[in-house]
Amino acid sequence: MSDTARTVVIHEVGGPEVLRLEDRPLGEPGPGEVRIRHHACGLNFIDIYQRTGLYPMELPHALGMEAAGVIEAVGEGVTHLQPGDRAAYAASPSGAYAEARVMPAAQVCPLPEGIEFETAAAAMLKGMTVEYLFHRTTSLHRGDTVLFHAAAGGVGLIACQWAKSEGIKLIGTAGTDEKCDLALAHGAATCINYRTEDFAARVRDLTKGEGVDAVMDAVGADTFEGSLDSLKPLGMMISFGNASGPVPPVNIGILGQKGSLKITRPTLFTHISRHETCQAMARRLFGKITGSEVKIRIDQHFPLEAVADAHRALEARQTTGSTVLTP
Repeated sequence: MSDTARTVVIHEVGGPEVLRLEDRPLGEPGPGEVRIRHHACGLNFIDIYQRTGLYPMELPHALGMEAAGVIEAVGEGVTHLQPGDRAAYAASPSGAYAEARVMPAAQVCPLPEGIEFETAAAAMLKGMTVEYLFHRTTSLHRGDTVLFHAAAGGVGLIACQWAKSEGIKLIGTAGTDEKCDLALAHGAATCINYRTEDFAARVRDLTKGEGVDAVMDAVGADTFEGSLDSLKPLGMMISFGNASGPVPPVNIGILGQKGSLKITRPTLFTHISRHETCQAMARRLFGKITGSEVKIRIDQHFPLEAVADAHRALEARQTTGSTVLTP
């Protein structure tokens, strides 16, 4: 076993060109830690937010929030994992773009034998995000309707399937007809091409003027106002990302004018901060996958040394489904 691991690090914020592949020391896990050898690493928009400085970090810092592999060693006090176990995680601090790492064990989850490493690496952050959107953010029931932006992306395709599996009608949006077709094929009831249609007006038509129970919006600035206009009275606006840029300051009074709307800005990392909750969320996700209710679509593969190209593709919205890096 090498005492170093190739790791993607940034020393300054900026474009994909700031991503550097370096050899970093590994060491042994301390109390409450594990050392995991990665077989696959996931790519997410949060990685771009960190690289560009939208989400500030102390630099230099490794990037990457999710991966899957095999546990090599465990520190004192770790009881849910043993050396040789298959495992996967979405967790902070970042550092998953690596051959291996030592990290806190609490959010590292035992991986069922029936789930491949690449599938898990593509599923953890996105899948547990969908889990908290549908189960921990607002009360949703069979027969409810939600609007989901970027429905053909990695989170979106999981959400389309998740909604269908629970009897929730999902209206998606996407930027091309081809992406709309992809969302429909994964369980969306309808998908609106936001480049050719006014999505808020179409949502009103589809819901006979009522609006939807909840909007799940990771796009941010470009869709925020239309999202509010798509909600029924007392509906919930869930703003969970900023792919088009951060949402500008909001006059809270507008929520009352539009029907006593509710709004929240959750993050996955709040939900998974408790070990027991994180493990329960992962088990629900794994159950959806092993039960064939959710299939993880991986449309892009990059070697770790091509991570800059992977970032460029995701940032330009040229990807569908999930993207995996191979150490």
